[in-house]
Amino acid sequence: MPDVTKTKTEQVVDAVAAPAAEPAASVATEKARSLWGDAWHDLRRRPVFVISVVLLLVLFTMAAFPSLFTSANPRAGQLTDHFLTKPQLTHFFQPDWFGYDNQGNSVYARTVYGTRASILVGVGVTFVVTLVGGVLGMLAGYFGGWLDGIISRLTDVFFGLPFLLGAMVVLNAFTKRDVLVVIGALAFLGWTQITRVMRSAVITNKHADYVMAARALGASTTRIMFRHVLPNSVAPAIVVATISLGGFISAEATLSYLGMGLADPAISWGTDVSMAKDVLRDNPHVMLFPALAVSITVYAFIMLGDAVRDALDPKLR
Repeated sequence: MPDVTKTKTEQVVDAVAAPAAEPAASVATEKARSLWGDAWHDLRRRPVFVISVVLLLVLFTMAAFPSLFTSANPRAGQLTDHFLTKPQLTHFFQPDWFGYDNQGNSVYARTVYGTRASILVGVGVTFVVTLVGGVLGMLAGYFGGWLDGIISRLTDVFFGLPFLLGAMVVLNAFTKRDVLVVIGALAFLGWTQITRVMRSAVITNKHADYVMAARALGASTTRIMFRHVLPNSVAPAIVVATISLGGFISAEATLSYLGMGLADPAISWGTDVSMAKDVLRDNPHVMLFPALAVSITVYAFIMLGDAVRDALDPKLR
């Protein structure tokens, strides 16, 4: 109800000024967002993040349900009919879209089915190294002393080992190299960077005022570590893990290309690139499409990691 005691001019001024309180409330709400809420608010407005997420959704769907993208059998080679047949680029999503390889297999079908092995290796290795590296970095950074010394020196030893060479040595010990074996070999050597990043973040945050306050109030060590220190230290590790995921996929493809990674009957982009090297000059399509799939997948994860890093680090905004 308008105040009848006010003049019309005063009522108009009040009506115009009243909505001005809403932006202030909105600003207060934005300032009250947590680090993750603020990061998500920023990520949704980044084209790089949107593009990378769309690409990764397609790749994960392809890995989980390859039959949605092709009905061809990636192992049903027909040398008589399809030996090194050229691509039919007008036949969208058909078995001959990317042509056929030197075994008579559909390059398109093998590219689609090869997504599963690469995604499984990348995600599996990233999960293991994040878990192991996060725990070791947390213990080293929070407790310090002799425990920090042991973990830091162990990290230095593993960090000094050549990654691909070490993985080749480990994988050479196995006669059957499936996805789990490759994940174990890469994770065995790939946890060091996460450990260092997590250790540095924990050392920085364990001296923060909120940790000191929690300790003064009698909070247990476990509660301080997992309730206060860990949530505020995990962001850098997540950024490194996201970017490293693409590197692990690239490492798997490289090892498979060298004959030290996944072996038959597993279908891998690296294996297909290796088989195509003998016919590269006259039939580049056999190597082009699996190599392009590796590049797109690695690039998508790198773009995602860069976007997450920029969103979580206020200095880069």
